[in-house]
Amino acid sequence: MSVLVGHHGFFLTRCGAACSSTERSNDEQRPATGRVTVERHAERGLEILTAISEGRPLSQRALAQRLGVALGLTNLLLKRLARKGSIKIVEFPKKPAAGKRLRYLLTPKGIAEKSRLTYDHLAYSIHLYQRSRQTLRESLSQLFRTGVKRIVLYGTGEPAELAYLTLKEFGLEPVGVFSREPNGHFLGFPVRPVAELVGEDFDGLILAAFDRPEQHVAELARLNVPRDKILTLRQLTASVVAAEDVQ
Repeated sequence: MSVLVGHHGFFLTRCGAACSSTERSNDEQRPATGRVTVERHAERGLEILTAISEGRPLSQRALAQRLGVALGLTNLLLKRLARKGSIKIVEFPKKPAAGKRLRYLLTPKGIAEKSRLTYDHLAYSIHLYQRSRQTLRESLSQLFRTGVKRIVLYGTGEPAELAYLTLKEFGLEPVGVFSREPNGHFLGFPVRPVAELVGEDFDGLILAAFDRPEQHVAELARLNVPRDKILTLRQLTASVVAAEDVQ
């Protein structure tokens, strides 16, 4: 059985993530793919408006590199913002002999949209941070009662810093830090390649990522990391939990 009801009304999945029954219900009412798409569109829109507001010459190719997306998608996003009235696209210079170049201008509506997206992004980030920390606290409290002490971190950056601080609340230190892209040290720990998880002695693994965990969990499963040792900062989708029930 992959879902257990805890003593305080919290659900603990086989991947170790806990949440209240109300929170879990709210998550399952909205498809994860839909939430991710909305989040990405908002982030990209904010990044484009921010880049334009900086006032420097900006080509679509440079903007695509900044966004980390294909040139065609960048063109589509710019046209969408133009249709919404957030930006104005003008050609310059006007001389016939000169090559066609485009300039992007932020409209008053775009300035207001940028402010709104900035506020929404900040509010979302704070909510995600608080919720992720609470989820991890509840997961760790369940494991802590069983005497679990050897915890490793999978990932670096802000999510891993959050996981580290939460571990410290329980008087624990990670026994190792792993990443798909090992490089240098993180919080004083050498960052080791994820392949070294094979054969590593640990009681639990914190998947330190704010994005959807399903893909990361699948990658860890291919390394034969037991599912019941994985703790995620965000809930797995209901379809993944249901699939594990069948297994």
